[in-house]
Amino acid sequence: MQLRTVRFKQVDVFTSVPFKGNPLAVVFDADDLTTDAMQAIARWTNLSETTFLLRPTDPAADYRVRIFTTATELPFAGHPTLGTAHALLESGYLPQRAGELVQECGVGLVQLVQRDGGAWAFAAPPARIVPLDEAQQKRLAAALSPGVIDFSAPPCAVNNGVPWLVVCVNSASDCLALTPERTAMAALAAETGTHGIAAYGPHPGAAPATFELRCILYGAESIEDPVTGSANAALACLLTEQGRRPDSAFTVRQGTALGRDGRVSIAYDDAAAGARTWVGGHALTIVDGTFRY
Repeated sequence: MQLRTVRFKQVDVFTSVPFKGNPLAVVFDADDLTTDAMQAIARWTNLSETTFLLRPTDPAADYRVRIFTTATELPFAGHPTLGTAHALLESGYLPQRAGELVQECGVGLVQLVQRDGGAWAFAAPPARIVPLDEAQQKRLAAALSPGVIDFSAPPCAVNNGVPWLVVCVNSASDCLALTPERTAMAALAAETGTHGIAAYGPHPGAAPATFELRCILYGAESIEDPVTGSANAALACLLTEQGRRPDSAFTVRQGTALGRDGRVSIAYDDAAAGARTWVGGHALTIVDGTFRY
C-alpha cells in the first residue's frame, strides 16, 4: 500500500501555556481526501476536532477548512478556526492582506484579524437565538441545582453553526459546582436542537476573568469541552441581544473544572460595517511533523 505524507500539527488553542487549552489536530494538503477518510482520521486522532486544510473555492478566501469531531462534520467551530489559522501562518503562509485572513468553511467566509498582543480573533458568525419556553425553563431548572439559574437573562438556544443552550447562572462558583442531571439535559438538548449546555457565571470583580464558562455536550459526544470558541461567540451575541454585554470587551475563563486554564477575549466593534464581535485567544503548537495515510 502506497502511503502519502503531508504536514501535520497539533495545536493548543486559547492558551499561551502548553496543555492548558483545547488541542486541535490540523492536516495540511487534504484536497484529495474523501469525506469518509477525513472522518476516519478524526476518529483516530480522538480529539474534540480535527481540521483539514484545502484550496479555497472562493477567491476572497485565503484557505478552506473542513472541521470534524470524532462523530460528525461541523460547518463552523471556534477553536478549530483559530488553531487552523495559527498552524497555517506558522507553516509560512503569507495572507492576501497583512494582519487579516479569510477562512472558507461550512458557514461561508469567516474573517480573522490579528489583535493587540499578536493574538488572532475571528468574527463571530451570525447567530439564530431562540428563547426557551416556560415549560423548557422549568425542566432546565430541575436538571440543574435548585435556584442556580439567573432567569433575568433568559436561557436560549443559540446557533451560529454549532448550536448551544446558553444558560446564565448566579456566579462563577455556581458554574464550577454544576452537576447537571444527564438524562434530563440530554432530552432537553435534543428537544432544543442543541449539542449541549453552555453555562456561564460572573466572577466577583471580573477577576480572573469577567465570566466562567463550562460547555457540557450530550448525545453522540458526551463530554465536557475544555475551551469552546463557538460557545463564547454564542455568549457574546446573546449578551448583545439581551442588552447585557459588559462594555465593549470582556474575558472568559474556561476549562477550570478539567484542570485547564483557557482564556478567551471578546471585543465588540460597533464602528465596523454591520458591527463585528471578535472572539480571540492565543495558540501554540505542541506537535509538529508529518502525517501518513
